[in-house]
Amino acid sequence: MFGSLAKKLFGSSNDRRLKAYKPKIAAIAALEPEVAALSDEALRARTDEFKAQLAAGKTLDDILVPAFATVREAAKRVLGQRHFDTQLLGGMVLHEGAIAEMKTGEGKTLVATAPVYLNALAGKGVHVVTVNDYLASRDSEWMGRVYTFLGLTTGVIVHGLTDEERHAAYACDITYGTNNEFGFDYLRDNMKYDMAQMVQRGHAFAIVDEVDSILVDEARTPLIISGPLEDRPELYQTIDALMPQLDKDDYELDEKQRTVSLTEKGNERVEQMLAGSGMLRDGSMYDAANVTIVHHVNQALRAHKLFTRDKDYIVRNDEVVIIDEFTGRMMPGRRYSEGLHQALEAKERVQIQPENQTLASITFQNYFRLYAKLAGMTGTAATEADEFMDIYNLEVIEIPTNRPVQRIDDDDEVYRTVDEKYKAIVRLIEECRQRGQPLLVGTTSIEKSETLAAYLSGQGYKQRDFSDPNAFASLYDGDQGTAEEKVFAVLNARYHEQEAFIVSQAGVPGAITIATNMAGRGTDIQLGGNADMRIKVELADLAEGAEREAAEVRIKDQVARLKEKALAAGGLYIIGTERHESRRIDNQLRGRSGRQGDPGHSRFFLSLQDDLMRIFGSERMDGMLQKLGLKEDEAIVHPWINRALEKAQQKVEARNFDIRKNILKYDNVLNDQRKEIFEHRRELMAQESVGETIADFRHLVIDDTVRAHVPENAYPEQWDTEGLHKSVNDVLSLDLPITDWAKEEGIADEELTHRITEAADKHAAERAAGFGEEVTRQVEKAVLLQTLDNLWRDHIVTLDHLRQVIGFRAMAQRDPLIEYKSEGYQLFSDLMNRWREDVTRTMFRLQVMQQPEEPALPQMFGQHIDPLTGEDEFAMPGSGFPPAQLSSPFPAADSPAQRIVAPEDRNPDDPSTWGRVGRNEACPCGSGKKYKHCHGQLA
Repeated sequence: MFGSLAKKLFGSSNDRRLKAYKPKIAAIAALEPEVAALSDEALRARTDEFKAQLAAGKTLDDILVPAFATVREAAKRVLGQRHFDTQLLGGMVLHEGAIAEMKTGEGKTLVATAPVYLNALAGKGVHVVTVNDYLASRDSEWMGRVYTFLGLTTGVIVHGLTDEERHAAYACDITYGTNNEFGFDYLRDNMKYDMAQMVQRGHAFAIVDEVDSILVDEARTPLIISGPLEDRPELYQTIDALMPQLDKDDYELDEKQRTVSLTEKGNERVEQMLAGSGMLRDGSMYDAANVTIVHHVNQALRAHKLFTRDKDYIVRNDEVVIIDEFTGRMMPGRRYSEGLHQALEAKERVQIQPENQTLASITFQNYFRLYAKLAGMTGTAATEADEFMDIYNLEVIEIPTNRPVQRIDDDDEVYRTVDEKYKAIVRLIEECRQRGQPLLVGTTSIEKSETLAAYLSGQGYKQRDFSDPNAFASLYDGDQGTAEEKVFAVLNARYHEQEAFIVSQAGVPGAITIATNMAGRGTDIQLGGNADMRIKVELADLAEGAEREAAEVRIKDQVARLKEKALAAGGLYIIGTERHESRRIDNQLRGRSGRQGDPGHSRFFLSLQDDLMRIFGSERMDGMLQKLGLKEDEAIVHPWINRALEKAQQKVEARNFDIRKNILKYDNVLNDQRKEIFEHRRELMAQESVGETIADFRHLVIDDTVRAHVPENAYPEQWDTEGLHKSVNDVLSLDLPITDWAKEEGIADEELTHRITEAADKHAAERAAGFGEEVTRQVEKAVLLQTLDNLWRDHIVTLDHLRQVIGFRAMAQRDPLIEYKSEGYQLFSDLMNRWREDVTRTMFRLQVMQQPEEPALPQMFGQHIDPLTGEDEFAMPGSGFPPAQLSSPFPAADSPAQRIVAPEDRNPDDPSTWGRVGRNEACPCGSGKKYKHCHGQLA
């Protein structure tokens, strides 16, 4: 009560924050006439003036007002767009390192130009992060015209660039790119062997577009760089042979949650069988040294008890092929990760394909926390404000709309069955079609969009084939509209350039568009259609001249006429076919309508059989509705239901946030170790000579070796001289008279250490003199870095396996996270000790037969699982594994399908000349589609 009273009197914290910006907005407006009077050259010269002021000691905040005024004027001249005051507000929020929540249609792409320009003046580089290659290319080209006009450089990072191209893009003042590409480049940079080969130049400031999608949705799965692992079919086969020996009381199976785990009795039984087969090292099955074995036992258990042949997968041509659980289609080229697919292959007695090893990985949470300043923008972030603050220390600021929102949001309609719900939706679609009102129907999955399409088809509607842009020609008839046409479009392919065109025309009167709730992000739905998009697509082959100008005028007039008709019909109507588990996704769908003060309407249709309703007690509600006499095809509509659903969504959101937060706690252990490893690598690469480091490693190894065989304060006759002699010979390749030294009267362990060190240093100096100074420098650095990389890769796998089994420690009343941190620290300490020992051993055994070459990077493949579809965004269809290679400098596989081929060398009519094509690349056949939606489409 007191909180609401204070809010009325003093305004919310959001209102107070926005109020503080008003003097700056007024100051920018006051400067506008002065800036508008400048010539293009004088306006451009302000960039150098700002840089000089920064060099003289001014801060970015000091020059914010004149810099924003400069960008506003440049955008007017170059793009014909003037920043609204609300857009300048959003820009100030971004500059301060916060999230600007701005409704759809408020021009977020233009908003970013002001803070990007201001921060780029510091010369440290600004990254603008988008959700896909298409938007990165579009925005860099579109907004890049403003930056170029003002004398700044703009680069773009998309899939398929070489290291040289990436280096040039990152060297620009402003760099656009996707979250995947930025993350992969960071990981790859920290696998290089020379500072000059690294492409990124730091992480000063980033603006993340669609920040909720990237930092929440996409962040559910990490970025992974993997490479082929050596074959070990005997491991999978041996463990697979144990599974049929288990009884029902050896494991607990939960088919609903799709989980299976060994019982205490089962653990003991498997441990005995593993020990009998000689696979266990000494100790318990759950010791850190055995976590990899335990991981493969769990995967084999899942393969046998959770996965059913001809339901979850089929066996065809000596290969296990996954069946999509939603569509029932085979998915050749997709493979389960982390050894599960190999476990299925062992179970089915087919050839076991080699597993891929993780070479490097990072979560988006930990990548974006590298930035000194991070900001973001989206239409929907307030519902996730706690998560943004807790994980990223980002405050969410709601920016008011330029014009008041006119959209009407109706209460939800709840039906008893899905069939009744879909019938009601079809009735409303028909009403909208009759009055020529554009309609966007949002579904939560591909499967449900196809279900609704089937209902419409049953009512005489025809699905539009939009492979040809001209298929929409009938929509552009301003007199007829589509009232006579019963045609709809279904969009269920994510982030495709063709899809962007279809979404942009979803505001044409009478257009019926069915899409997943995430479809078409980054593209506005404008009433009457998007004239610029139509001109780009329809007049692509028409050269500049009078004919093209006349065509452009015709399209713009047509769009204006269609807009009037759409406005008269009530604007864009949004139909939600069910509630998503996240309020944010529902708000995204609603936000498609009512842009820039346009009228609009939205309504959600639910049934008691929907997932969210079913989970939260629909049985009781169903019984109650039947008692109240609710008839078939009747709906219940009440604000109380909306509130109840919102509370249910809040519960799901809180649970998902807790899950992500818990995952991050575990990942932070790996992240701390990753930072230390990467810091070591950078320090070593930056040094001209690492001879001192090699010597320090050698001396530490000698100290540890002597300490292991010569107990402190022990008499010489208690020393293990034979063991010490053997260890010294093994590590240092030196046959020293250690036993004789130990017999000398009065000798101490310090003297013994000194003699071994002296002999080792002398031997090392002789070997270095034999190699020559230049060769020695190269060899030492290569050995240090390559040894560390090999150990780090094994360590990542071990930690991952440890993380999957550490939960069982809770059964012993021990906190799994504390146990994970403790054992993770011990494993990391062991890694550092092994690094020193392996480097020392290698340096004393290495033979250089010729001038050493630059160490070659391993074959590397990028992987990021789409949290919504489960599809690996970088997977190659039809090739099993691996997914698409990250860039051409890496060794390619020998088969023609895996070969890297330059685009100009590909024959569009001969797929055998294409080589490896990335799934998100344009198809080489010239169709204009992405490869994964054309020739690379999964069967």
